Amino acid sequence: MHTTVDDTRASSSEGGDEPAPGIVLVWSGSAPQLRVLPCAPARIIGRSDSSDDRVSREHAEVMYQNGRWTVRDLDSRNGTFVDGHRVTGTVTLELPRVLRLGHTVGLFRTDLHAFERTAVVSSEKMVAGPMLRQTFDRIAALARTSESLLIRGESGTGKELAARTFHAAGPHGSGRFLAVNCAAIPEGVAERLLFGARRGAYSGATEDADGYIVSAEGGVLFLDEVAELDLDVQAKLLRVVETHEVLPLGGSKPRHVEVRMCFATHRDLSAAVADGRFRADLYYRIGEPQVQMPALRERREEIPWLAMRAHEAAGGGPALGAKLIEACLLRPWPGNVRELVSAVGAAIERARAERAEEVRRPHLRAEAGQAQEKPTADTTREQIERALEQAGGNVSAAARLLGLHRTQLYRLIRRFGLSAVAGPLPGGQGGSR
Repeated sequence: MHTTVDDTRASSSEGGDEPAPGIVLVWSGSAPQLRVLPCAPARIIGRSDSSDDRVSREHAEVMYQNGRWTVRDLDSRNGTFVDGHRVTGTVTLELPRVLRLGHTVGLFRTDLHAFERTAVVSSEKMVAGPMLRQTFDRIAALARTSESLLIRGESGTGKELAARTFHAAGPHGSGRFLAVNCAAIPEGVAERLLFGARRGAYSGATEDADGYIVSAEGGVLFLDEVAELDLDVQAKLLRVVETHEVLPLGGSKPRHVEVRMCFATHRDLSAAVADGRFRADLYYRIGEPQVQMPALRERREEIPWLAMRAHEAAGGGPALGAKLIEACLLRPWPGNVRELVSAVGAAIERARAERAEEVRRPHLRAEAGQAQEKPTADTTREQIERALEQAGGNVSAAARLLGLHRTQLYRLIRRFGLSAVAGPLPGGQGGSR
């Protein structure tokens, strides 16, 4: 693991209660960085604040006063840009997001305290800025006292990384970590996959088989998208959580098992309980403690580091341009980290195909990272029919259009009595995950 942070960061009152507004520089030249520039009440930003020779000696003045930001370009050579628009003279704004000076990019922040005390950590497994590191610190503390944890968050926010943190920090850290995506389990086989089965329990069961829960004994079982489990399976899961006993399919005697459990969902479980889609007794048992994973748009300081990780994964090639980073910082990324890394990787490939020296903003697809209508458990028949039509009846392609797992879409197709032309539905008798 390596931690990268600019040692020349300015600091405000240590641990002070008053907010410290300013700019967090997150990119300079062709590399990510983290450097805080207090702007209370005003600061002239120039070349001494950056390693970028395209920044003028006195480039721009930034002021924060009475809840509003004022940005003034100081006749800079390469211009001052706020949210992608060039500043002419002086502008006053309430909620600006991104500042660009030459090839240097920063974020407007009304309080710099968290950034002064915590660096961005980049390792082979993750990138974590101040907000995400605070979340992981809380998870590590809970792991020492709690037998289970509920992790909430949008797709791509790092829920499995959070579960691995719970595993590593707890008393079962030396045991196995087993991750299961409940949304990907074909309908009708979840019970035997989770709890195991005895010989003869179903057609084709020629021998006893342990389920995921027994396989994770002595460690941590991570059940992602737990809300996708059928209500009958939820009832049996509740018994495991409460008694640490597993009754396999076709079995008559339960087996004691020592396993910690992590649950994750992108849904509001309390609303699912009200709608009858999630058992209230299971929710009351696993609903606390819980943590909320911050979306990438809430921790945008990580975006340049993640873009650089995508660059490294692509084997290098054209350098990432400051305008590309600016564009990434301005998009909401509903698919979070997973979507960002994929989109930047695709932009790098397009730049490489053009033999461009730099990955520029036009190489990033216009629709990448933009807000979309996110389907939920209340996905309508009309949405599904439209997606299937657009995908030519291919269920996998339609699922991608809807932002669902293929198995989730199959379940909805059954529910609405629809038909598709993508082959037989999964999860028949004796099927496997």
